[in-house]
Amino acid sequence: MGNASGIEAKLADRAGLSFLSITTASFYGAAPWALPARLVRLARGTAQSLNIISRFTPQAVLATGGYVCAAPVLAAWLRRVPSVVYLPDLAPGAAIRVLSRFAEVVAVTFPESRDYFAPGKAVVTGYPVRQELFETDKTLSRRALDLEVSETTLLVLGGSQGAHSINVSIGAILEDLLQLCQIVHICGERDASWLLSRRDDLPSALAARYKVFPYLHEEMTHALGAADLAVARAGAATTGEFPALGLPSVLIPYPHAGRHQDRNADYMSRNQAAVKIADEDLATGALLEVLSQLLTDDAKRARLAEGARSLARPDAAARIAQLVTDVALAN
Repeated sequence: MGNASGIEAKLADRAGLSFLSITTASFYGAAPWALPARLVRLARGTAQSLNIISRFTPQAVLATGGYVCAAPVLAAWLRRVPSVVYLPDLAPGAAIRVLSRFAEVVAVTFPESRDYFAPGKAVVTGYPVRQELFETDKTLSRRALDLEVSETTLLVLGGSQGAHSINVSIGAILEDLLQLCQIVHICGERDASWLLSRRDDLPSALAARYKVFPYLHEEMTHALGAADLAVARAGAATTGEFPALGLPSVLIPYPHAGRHQDRNADYMSRNQAAVKIADEDLATGALLEVLSQLLTDDAKRARLAEGARSLARPDAAARIAQLVTDVALAN
C-alpha cells in the first residue's frame, strides 16, 4: 500500500508485487489554513485502508514510517491487526512518533534511536539491504559499467531525484577530479541534460573517465561495488548500504529535511565511517579539498572503510521479518 505517485508504486511494479494506492497527506510544514483539507485526505486514506485490511485480512502490518503509513497503521489498529513500524533514520519524525503509539513494536536502525520511544518499545534491527551488496566484486562491477579496472573510482549520487547542489559542485570541479579518479555520477533526471553536455565538452581522455546516469536500477549494485569512495546525501539508505559494502563516503546532508540527515551523517562521522560537509559549504570549495585529500590518501580511505564495515548488520532483514512474525503469532 502507498501513494500512487510515489516511488513505492514504481518499485513494486518493477518487482512484480501487487500494489494498492491510498490517499495520503503530509502535515510537515503545512500552513494552518491547509490543515482541514489534509485532515480530509487522511480520513479518506484511513477509510481506504480499512477497506483493504477488511478484504485482505492480514495477520500483521509492516510500515516503513513516514506520513504515507499513517492511514494504514491507524486502520490496522482499528481492526485489531498488530503493526511493526520501522524507523530507518536515527531520529523519528512526527509521523513515526505518533504511529509508534499504535504499533506493537518499532524496529530501529541505530541503538541511539531507542531513546526516542518508551522503554521496551524499540528493538534494534539495523537497516535491511540487498544481500548482493555484501557479495560485490570490484572488478566485475567496474567491467559491468565499462570502467577501468585498476583506476580509483568515485561514486556521486543524490537519491532517486538527484541532488542539485551536489551536481553543480561536481560539475564545477570535474577537470580537477578526473585527474585523480574515474567517476560514476548518478545525477537524477533534472540535471542529466546539462551534465551530459558538460561531459561532451571535456577532452576525450577525461570524458571517457566520466560516466553519467540519470538513474540506475539493477545496475546500482555495480555502481556501489565499483566505488572506492562515494559522495552522497545522508539518507537512511546511505547509512545502511555503505556499511554493507565497507564504502567510505563524504556525506552532505540535505538542508531541507529537518535534522534527519544531519543526525545520520553525524552518526557515520562519529564512527569514523564518513566525512561530513554542510551543503552551504559546497560553494566555498570544501568538496574539492576533501575529495582531493581522500582520493590521494589510501590509508585514510581504508580507515573510513573499516569504520563503515563495523556498522554493518547483515541480519537486519531477517530481524525485521522475525519481529513481524512474532507479533502476528502473538495476536
